[in-house]
Amino acid sequence: MFNQLTQNISKTLKSLTGKGRLSETNIQETLKDIRNALIDADVALPVVQKFIKSVHEHAVGQEVMGSLKPAETLTRVVNDELIEILGSKPLENPLPLNTKPPAVILVAGLQGAGKTTTVAKLGKWLKEQRNKHVLATSIDVQRPAAIEQLEKLSAKAEIDFYKHPHAKDNFEARLLSALDHARKSQHDVILVDTAGRLHIDETLMTELEKVHAIAKPDEVLLVVDSMMGQDAAHVAKSFDETIPMTGTIITKLDADVRGGAALSIVEITQKPIVFICEGEHLDKIDQFDPTRIASQILGMGDIVSLVKQVEKQVDEKRSKETMAKIRKNRFDLDAFQGQLEEMIKMDNMESMMGKLPGFNTMSEEMKNQLKSQIDIPLFKKMLAATQAMTPKERAFPDLIKGSRKRRIALGSGNDIQMVNKVMKRFKMMQKMSKKVKPGSNSNLLNKLKDADFN
Repeated sequence: MFNQLTQNISKTLKSLTGKGRLSETNIQETLKDIRNALIDADVALPVVQKFIKSVHEHAVGQEVMGSLKPAETLTRVVNDELIEILGSKPLENPLPLNTKPPAVILVAGLQGAGKTTTVAKLGKWLKEQRNKHVLATSIDVQRPAAIEQLEKLSAKAEIDFYKHPHAKDNFEARLLSALDHARKSQHDVILVDTAGRLHIDETLMTELEKVHAIAKPDEVLLVVDSMMGQDAAHVAKSFDETIPMTGTIITKLDADVRGGAALSIVEITQKPIVFICEGEHLDKIDQFDPTRIASQILGMGDIVSLVKQVEKQVDEKRSKETMAKIRKNRFDLDAFQGQLEEMIKMDNMESMMGKLPGFNTMSEEMKNQLKSQIDIPLFKKMLAATQAMTPKERAFPDLIKGSRKRRIALGSGNDIQMVNKVMKRFKMMQKMSKKVKPGSNSNLLNKLKDADFN
C-alpha cells in the first residue's frame, strides 16, 4: 500500500543524506517536495497544509537545523507528524462494548466499499480475538443479494446469522426482529449490515437516522474505500453528521498506492480509524496502528504486521514436527511436503514483501527479481507430485524409481521432468537439514529459493 507516496517521500528525504547541516533553503525545498507528494497521493488540502506547517515549525528550530544528522532528524519529525495525522496512537480497546448484552454495532457505508464482507470479517475478529458470541444480520432491502452474501460469509466466518422470515417486511421490522432474536438467543454482539447507496442521498440518510433511533447502537462503524482518496474523508464527515460515528474501517488498502484516505480521514472527521482491511479473505482485518502505517509510508517497513501475518499462516505444530525430524536426521518427503504447504499459504507474497523495510523504494527490476525467487505456481505443482506419492514412498524416498515416477507424474498432472525436479529439490533440502545443529530453531522455508532446477 501507499507505494507512490512512499517512493516520493523516501526519494525526497534521501536527497538530504550526507548534508552536514540543513539551511532554511534546504528545508523549504524538501517541504515543497513532500507537499507535492501528499497532494499527488490525494490527501485533502487542509490536511496537507497543517502537516507542512507543523513539520516546518519543528524543522527550522534547533531540533533539525542544530542536529549533526539533519536528514535522519527531519525523517523522524516527518514520521512523528504522520503518526499525529493518522491518530496519534492505536486505540487501547478498539471496541469496548461495555454494555449489557447484546452490544449493537451498526456498520454503514456506500455500496462498493466492501461493507458486507467487512461485517463478516469483524464478526470473525470478535469471535476469535474477544471470544464473543456473535450474530450478524442484514437489513438491506435495497440489495437483496447482500442478505444472501452475508449469510454465506457468516457461515465461512463461523458466526451466527439471522435471516428475517418475511421477505416483504421493511428494514424497521427486520431490525426489530433481529434485535429481539439476539436478546433471546443470548448473543454478546449483534452486527447490523445497513443498506448502502452508490452516493449519499436524502433517502439513505433518512433511513440511517431511523435505524439509529431503533437500534440505539453502542458502536457505529463506517466502512470507506481507500481508493476514494480524500473523498472518503468527506463521505465519512457526511455520515457522521447524520449518525454520530464511533470510528471508521478502511478497506482495500492492499490496492491503494496513494494513501489519501488514511491520511485525511482522522483530521477531517476527528474520529479514529479503528480497523484496516487488506484483501478479501476474512482474516484480512487488523487493528489500525498509526505508528506502523507511518513507518510503512516512510519506507521503513512494518515488521510487526509481517510477523503477525506469518504467525497466522504458519502451522506451528507442523513446523515443530518438521524440526523434530530434522534434529533426528529424518527429513523425509512428508516433511518436505509440509514445507511446500507452508510456502503456498503465503500466496500473497507481494503484500508480505511490502512490509519489509525498503521494499517499496526498490526499483521495479529489483522487486521483480525478488518476487521471482518465490514461485508459488511451481510450489503447487511440486505439492501435487508429493500428494500423488504413497505414504510409504514419502517415508522412504529411495523407493521412487522409474515406474513409480511415471505413476506419480500421471497422478499429479505433471511430467517426469517435474517429478525429477521435486526429487532434486528434496535431496538438496535433505542435505541441508543434516547441517542444522541440534537445538536450532531455523526454518528451511527460505532455502527453497536457492535451488537450481535447470
